[in-house]
Amino acid sequence: MKLTKFTHACVRLEKDGRVLVLDPGTFSESAEALDGAHAVLITHEHADHIDVAAVVSALEGNAELELFAPEGVAENLRTETPGAASRVHAVKPGTSFEAAGFPVRSFGGQHALIHPHVPVVANIGYLVDENVYHPGDSFIIPDGISVRTLLVPVHAPWNKVSEVVDFVIGVRAPRAFPIHDGLLNSTGLDLVEGHVKRLGARYGTEFAHLSSRESVDV
Repeated sequence: MKLTKFTHACVRLEKDGRVLVLDPGTFSESAEALDGAHAVLITHEHADHIDVAAVVSALEGNAELELFAPEGVAENLRTETPGAASRVHAVKPGTSFEAAGFPVRSFGGQHALIHPHVPVVANIGYLVDENVYHPGDSFIIPDGISVRTLLVPVHAPWNKVSEVVDFVIGVRAPRAFPIHDGLLNSTGLDLVEGHVKRLGARYGTEFAHLSSRESVDV
């Protein structure tokens, strides 16, 4: 499976001629990531994880495109693009389904706490093809499975470095790559990734940097 990272939290997966996109948000090259996609997974409603205009345009321009998201996101998209409503599916945590030929499992259910004054929204983490885990904005560790490729939210208003490292240690995936890095400059990114790489390696995780539009086989 080919994994391509886009800016911030967006990732594109390609296998056997099928394309699955996760979290094409407003910080990302969303239209580029969505081009030719067969399915989209959205973790939650925040704009850095879903560029509504780009997603609506993709749904209206591609009659084969299907989208999976938490109920609130799905309901909003059905209103925005009623002609594609039948291809927009609500997802609950703890379920399994198929998206564009990729087996998917869902985990979690709640966005990490930013501050008690900031409302908590629904968040779904996705395990794709029994391989790649995208947690969205959470550090939920999938239960009952072994993650092979972990996508790590390295920086956010809701996390700190010790929590990032503990997440990597807790999942213990053989390989890990960064996501949610759009708010860091190069100095900050090098610092955080250095901690994750060094400490994760003690527990068997090989963490590697991916730049925007860079691809890797997983």
